[in-house]
Amino acid sequence: MLEVQPINAFNDNYIWLIKAPDQQTCWVVDPGDAAPVQEYLKKENLTLEGILLTHHHYDHTEGVAELAKQQSVNVLGSAKDAERLPALTRAVQQGDTFKLYDQSVKVMEVPGHTLGHLAFFVENKHQPLLFCGDTLFAAGCGRMFEGTPEQMNASLQSLATLPENTQVFAAHEYTLSNLRFALQVEPGNTALQKRMTDATKLRTADCPTLPSNIAMELATNPFLRLNQPEVLASLQARYPEAGLTTQAEAFKLLRSWKDTA
Repeated sequence: MLEVQPINAFNDNYIWLIKAPDQQTCWVVDPGDAAPVQEYLKKENLTLEGILLTHHHYDHTEGVAELAKQQSVNVLGSAKDAERLPALTRAVQQGDTFKLYDQSVKVMEVPGHTLGHLAFFVENKHQPLLFCGDTLFAAGCGRMFEGTPEQMNASLQSLATLPENTQVFAAHEYTLSNLRFALQVEPGNTALQKRMTDATKLRTADCPTLPSNIAMELATNPFLRLNQPEVLASLQARYPEAGLTTQAEAFKLLRSWKDTA
């Protein structure tokens, strides 16, 4: 099994560090800042072997060049964003697979937040892992800076089909604000109410609310629950003129509501 540790960066970013089974080398995901990674490597006596990049935004890539110049480091990112990603050594795309230590990793294209956004799925049947950047958040999803509602909804639906025990390593600590919004949309959801209680306790103790898992997101994330009667009723009440004839239309309205909440 791979051990995954969060490294805090900026106000609410998580840089995920994946340790090798021998605890001597590691990979990191979306290092927006080199300094906290370097500090962790020194503290734990680890050698950085590789970097996974989900998308090109600066808070996910700004530390790459500094980290990659210090030794031979593999840097994997989207072929569609190859010219915008620093120090890239391998451009990957939908369906590509590669080995991360003894685990197989599948590349998933999940456009919406950005057009070249990727997710990395570690295909371990006992404990699958998902590094999804800013596409899927705990109880939420990313804003659409480049993609369309249709693209973003399709990306989320593809992630929703992963095994329910898949651990979800999103890139930001947005959970409490996402849960507050989710409760506006689906106030009668008892699983959502419990998740708010649990997440509040974690944040009060200054602990991460991540990783989540796919089962929890299916039960509490309104962007994955667009077929639920209470979610649709809330959208209809807020947007009485909307037809809501397709899931993509419902997603667009829900995302618009979240953007202004």
